[in-house]
Amino acid sequence: MAQVNAVGRRKTSTARVYAQSGTGEFIINGLPIEKYFDSAVQIILAKQPLVLTETEGQYDIKVNVRGGGKSGQAGAIKLGIARILNEINRELFRPSLKLEGMLTRDSRMVERKKPGQPKARKKFQFSKR
Repeated sequence: MAQVNAVGRRKTSTARVYAQSGTGEFIINGLPIEKYFDSAVQIILAKQPLVLTETEGQYDIKVNVRGGGKSGQAGAIKLGIARILNEINRELFRPSLKLEGMLTRDSRMVERKKPGQPKARKKFQFSKR
């Protein structure tokens, strides 16, 4: 199999994911996934499409990820991997990935801060007198 690539996004994170047949090596920004992510939850989230399609250990995955925090980056990697698996074998993987909602980009973003307010929705204390 030749190298397949896809882009995943979540919040303000963007992940460029590259996959090819291999031994299951998972590299993020030059580091193994276990060293890059602090939490086991983030590792599980990033590998979720591989576990769901039972392809963990079949592909070498290399990721370049920028922006946001670790949680958003894990979500971006998850979407990128799901898109790659969908591209590799659409008939086999698409139904299960679609059912779990892994092919849909989560469009939720941080609401902007408004002028005259301390945060997006918080207001300064009102004093009648």
